[in-house]
Amino acid sequence: MTSFNINDLVRDNVKKLTPYSSARDEFSGEAKVFLDANENSLGSPSLKWYNRYPDPHQLKIKEKLSQIKGVPAANIFIGNGSDECIDLLYRGFCNPGKDNVIICPPTYGMYQVSADINDVEVRKAPLLPDFQLDLVHMETLVDDFTKIIWICSPNNPTANSIHREDIEMVLNNFPGLVVIDEAYINFSRHRSFVQELSEYPNLVVLQTLSKAWGLAGLRVGMAFASEEVIGVYNKIKPPYNIGQATQDIVLKALDNVAEVNEMIQTLVAERKLLAEQLSVLPVVEHIYPSDANFLLVKVDSARKAYDFLLDKGIVVRDRSNVQLCENCLRITVGTPEENKTLVKSLGGFRP
Repeated sequence: MTSFNINDLVRDNVKKLTPYSSARDEFSGEAKVFLDANENSLGSPSLKWYNRYPDPHQLKIKEKLSQIKGVPAANIFIGNGSDECIDLLYRGFCNPGKDNVIICPPTYGMYQVSADINDVEVRKAPLLPDFQLDLVHMETLVDDFTKIIWICSPNNPTANSIHREDIEMVLNNFPGLVVIDEAYINFSRHRSFVQELSEYPNLVVLQTLSKAWGLAGLRVGMAFASEEVIGVYNKIKPPYNIGQATQDIVLKALDNVAEVNEMIQTLVAERKLLAEQLSVLPVVEHIYPSDANFLLVKVDSARKAYDFLLDKGIVVRDRSNVQLCENCLRITVGTPEENKTLVKSLGGFRP
């Protein structure tokens, strides 16, 4: 295995940074009177319990996630959506105008956008025609300034899982951070890389409550990594990045694991049924295998099909302009009623 030293990766200014210390960072425990954080002590009459700042480290949430995921709380970071988890990695590890990262398009667009915002060069190793990693090309892109390799598995928008042995090859041979974005892992038969944290110190696993947990409106993402990487996250994050209302709802949601598992089973069954029903439509040319809660569907005249569905009040995603996804629509698995409406409508489309 290539040696990994986090001190070689962290930006010098972050190493020297004295993080902001909030009132709730300096106090922990129980008290009757809080006069330390300049809050409005009266509070709103109807929402009085939200007049206090939330736990800046979301410890109760991490304790519950620790039990669910089998990972120590010290190895968990909670972000304002996975997008914050992505952005903070750039801020913590990538020097603007100097360092670079590698992405494997077609993939999730925020890796590129966050890099552009942070003035970090993006090098591209496009997926092979079977939507798997091009390890040979990837290796040629790595140099002394490559800090992060981003791998989305199951991948968005192609819906497939990346071969585990290929990911392990990258983890074993790249001295920088390898980020595996597992936003859709709950819909896959493949096991998460979360349990591999102790084996790979350069591993960061991203997950979310937006997909399988059905909480996209809350904006809660998770990063699982070594205590050293989590330490960098905590050093540079905003003081109160997860609001109290969100924390309250998440704590309740995390008590409903059985309900979530039932939801996942329903969506996977609907995914299979939807693929079968779409496959017989004249406009559909190919349906790619899916480990996610959506299907990538190649059709005749994707843009016209998209507009046709839009006229009927049905919104899908046209991915025709994405590399390797020409004439493809990305279709989220909906409710049984929504899926029936989609199939019936698309069945009436003629290019």
